[in-house]
Amino acid sequence: MTGPMGAPNSKKARTHRVLALLFALGMCSPQALADPDVDLTPQTLQAFDRYVQVTERRNDTDLARPGTFLHIEALPEPGRSEAPASVRKGEIYMEQLRTPDSSGRVIEAPGGLIHHWVGAVFIPGVALRKVLDLVEDYDHHENVYKPEVVRSRLLKHEGNDYKIYYRLRKKKVITVTLNTEHDVQYFSLDATHCRSRSVSTRIAEVVDADQRGEREKPVGHDSGFLWRMNSYWRFEEKDQGVYVEVESISLTRDIPTGLGWLIRPFITGIPRESLLMTLGSTRSALAASSHAGTS
Repeated sequence: MTGPMGAPNSKKARTHRVLALLFALGMCSPQALADPDVDLTPQTLQAFDRYVQVTERRNDTDLARPGTFLHIEALPEPGRSEAPASVRKGEIYMEQLRTPDSSGRVIEAPGGLIHHWVGAVFIPGVALRKVLDLVEDYDHHENVYKPEVVRSRLLKHEGNDYKIYYRLRKKKVITVTLNTEHDVQYFSLDATHCRSRSVSTRIAEVVDADQRGEREKPVGHDSGFLWRMNSYWRFEEKDQGVYVEVESISLTRDIPTGLGWLIRPFITGIPRESLLMTLGSTRSALAASSHAGTS
């Protein structure tokens, strides 16, 4: 709604101006406003789990279809031709997805938001084994995926199964630090195809991170900026390189009334930006190692 001469709603505009002044004077911080804790309810988690189950069933069906191992290989034309060509030129393919239920309706999470993205890059001049060596080297991911991954550690490894720890730091107006644990499984299909499934098993928000008095908020009772995170990687070696595709599904709190202008950019922007960073950093690290190996 606007007032005379197209001026913004005066009450809302005044509120924003006052808050901006308080931020500038150091009397209030965006973090303080964004921090009212909320609960991850069973209903929200149930909806997310259902969304994941339906998506994984769809993925299994897609993977059983010959010639369409990657999402970008199954796009309708002209995307099926254009997307692989664009990533071979160095672009990062990104698409937001929505998984419907059997009736065609998108599955919503009451009290939360489900974020679903897929992205792809092409890494020329490398073999599949070299890509897997990088992504499975969890102790050094803090060097590859910084500044978002602050710390990384391999907790357990048996065969193709990994349990890992990440300390994540996400920043966009506000800064959120999280201690996270993930179970990762790799599935080698043949000499040129591999996929993996990563599921978060614990996400705890950290208060006063890296300070003497740092502590974790109770899991599931926090700011709600990341409650769950699944990622599905696909690796295909062809065209004298490796295609890396990542599908990410995450769960956050809903956008609270009155603070959407502050929190919305973080909640809606971070999932896409995080996936972009992951894909770009993977490609950059492998390109740098390939260059070093040939110099």
